[in-house]
Amino acid sequence: MDIKENSLYRQIIMEHYKNPQNAYLVEDLKKYSIKNPTCGDSVIVQVDIQDGVIKNIYQKSIGCSISTSSTSIMSELLKNKSTKEAKNIIINYVKMVKGDAYDKSVDLGEAIAYSGIADYPARFKCATVSFEGVLKAIEDYEIKNKK
Repeated sequence: MDIKENSLYRQIIMEHYKNPQNAYLVEDLKKYSIKNPTCGDSVIVQVDIQDGVIKNIYQKSIGCSISTSSTSIMSELLKNKSTKEAKNIIINYVKMVKGDAYDKSVDLGEAIAYSGIADYPARFKCATVSFEGVLKAIEDYEIKNKK
């Protein structure tokens, strides 16, 4: 990663940390709480799935800049995606964050800013904690709807 790219990624992360998107919870949706004991991050996500499409993601994230910003980016990235598309994005995002080979044709949007996390393995959970919650919500939806 070159210096210019690294600087842009830091700007994206800090913007989402300072101004997180969809950072509120609603009454009628199940809450998925995920904690990262290593860093102390605490994330709650709510996923509104209708007819196999993620209509909205609401979130409350308390934690480090990586956790808070990745939760914000995730809440925008997966909106209006089918559950199948969302799972594919999550799988490839996790691979990228780990430093594993991933499908670069999958549009990760601003989540690409976390491509350097592989150099900091202790931050892996920070960058993926909220994605775990969404994956659990999708799994619950699929079980409930036998998909």
